[in-house]
Amino acid sequence: MKFWSRRRIFAAVAVTTAWLAGVAFAVSPSARAAFAQTAGQAPATQMSEVAFKNIQVLKGIPVDEFMGTMGLFSAALSVCCGDCHTGAGTSNPKWEDDPPRKRTARRMVQMVNAINKENFGGRQVVTCWTCHRGNQRPTVTPAIDRIYGDPILEPPDLLPTATSGVPTVDQIFDKYIQALGGADRLAKLTSFAGKGTSIGFGEVGSGDPFELYAKAPNQLATVVHQREGDLARTFDGAATAYVQLPLTVVQQYPLTGSALEGAKLDAQLPFPGRIRQFLNSWRVSFPTTIEEHEVNVVQGAGAQGLIATFYFDKQSGLPVRMVRYVNSAVGHVPTQIDYSDYRPVAGVMIPFKWTYGWVSGRDEFTMTDVQPNVAIDAAKFGRPVPRQK
Repeated sequence: MKFWSRRRIFAAVAVTTAWLAGVAFAVSPSARAAFAQTAGQAPATQMSEVAFKNIQVLKGIPVDEFMGTMGLFSAALSVCCGDCHTGAGTSNPKWEDDPPRKRTARRMVQMVNAINKENFGGRQVVTCWTCHRGNQRPTVTPAIDRIYGDPILEPPDLLPTATSGVPTVDQIFDKYIQALGGADRLAKLTSFAGKGTSIGFGEVGSGDPFELYAKAPNQLATVVHQREGDLARTFDGAATAYVQLPLTVVQQYPLTGSALEGAKLDAQLPFPGRIRQFLNSWRVSFPTTIEEHEVNVVQGAGAQGLIATFYFDKQSGLPVRMVRYVNSAVGHVPTQIDYSDYRPVAGVMIPFKWTYGWVSGRDEFTMTDVQPNVAIDAAKFGRPVPRQK
């Protein structure tokens, strides 16, 4: 199943790296003060028009949603920030300037919003991706090779329900729990700490060292020690999640809305006994194949509009993939996690390899050491502390 081209993901990575590298030139003084609060104190939610200058259309959305929206622009058109922003990628970006492509992007957002309002009751049925599909100019005529060539499968965000010939949700999850080692062994695994290497999209070599910390029932932290600084994602088990990216003055931001719910779901996955309760409206869709694995497909919905789809290997019962969708101003922002190389740790099967991809980056993780049932400092799951250079 082909979901993304390398070109599209590379462009999305470029957006986050270059856009963030120069965002200080367009950040208001009040926003800098809000983001610079002391460690352990969650900042107030910052709206885009407060945090950045010259925001005319994408107003009234938090910074994390604004970031996801930029990534969707990049993915839909296969562009990077330098294609729309003056001086992006240089030492003197002028983010507040209004070059022609930025003005066009504003008009396109207004056009799409009007189409959805007038025809679909405001639902995000039409998005940038609907027409562009990775092209800067939408194609208007079908190519013969596309008509008769191998299909590119792109499942809809909301999957149809299979009414017969598939196992029930309970049967799929019961097999999943047994495949992991059974409920008793899962209950005895209360925490683990892992180490390994992470390779970002397009990178070569041995990768960067990373650390993973997980504590039941739902605390999770991943820190990648990149050359430019630490990339981190954390959830404290209560109501606060952070993303930290290097190469930026605004080095970190809290997650809000459905993005926060997505971080909560990620933190449930190492201790999956409560996933059934965390999501609702479960349904089984039609089986499919992922990289020669025949998989059962189940989808659930969460708070704030979160949608999550799980792909379980029919033979082993273990998850092969999870795709979740969170909201943005121009459509759903997907995050896809692919799992492989399961090994027993304290009697529980844990993936030693996984790929974490979203519209602004993809990382391949390989775990080389795992210590189960260890004490973990609660600060690991709080606000990340930027590494001193």
